[in-house]
Amino acid sequence: MADVTVSDKDIEATEGFVFNHTMLRIKDPARSLDFYQRILGMKLVDRKDFEEAKFSLFFLEPRGHGSTEGPRSARPGILELTHNWGTESDDSQMHSGNEEPRGFGHICISVPDIEAACARFEAEGVAFRKRLQDGRMRGLAFILDPDGYWIEIIEYKR
Repeated sequence: MADVTVSDKDIEATEGFVFNHTMLRIKDPARSLDFYQRILGMKLVDRKDFEEAKFSLFFLEPRGHGSTEGPRSARPGILELTHNWGTESDDSQMHSGNEEPRGFGHICISVPDIEAACARFEAEGVAFRKRLQDGRMRGLAFILDPDGYWIEIIEYKR
């Protein structure tokens, strides 16, 4: 691991910086919004349509942890879904980052009971990339969203 020196001046200069959001491109807003809201418990907090440029942005955040205070641009943990109109059946426009060439890896959702969450995902027909009992890293799972993006599922300790 690289040894990095961070000065007090650097810390002071970056005080108040907030990791705001991650953006994923999607093909079908209805399918993706259903997945992220109904399956993963997020809520839609903003939508922007850009008629001239032919795309829409959907901003979601986790339900129930008080992140709705302040402007959306200052809140942490936002997921931005971008739909470029007309790309619904164009596979050349989508890449999850987990096929060659590799790039983007995954997002992660932490849950209070991973076994219950995974059982629910199974019952809802969610595709798994890795189940809890698979591989060497037991106790975590990877599910796939409607566009094939990997979502790591981990359990947080109460």
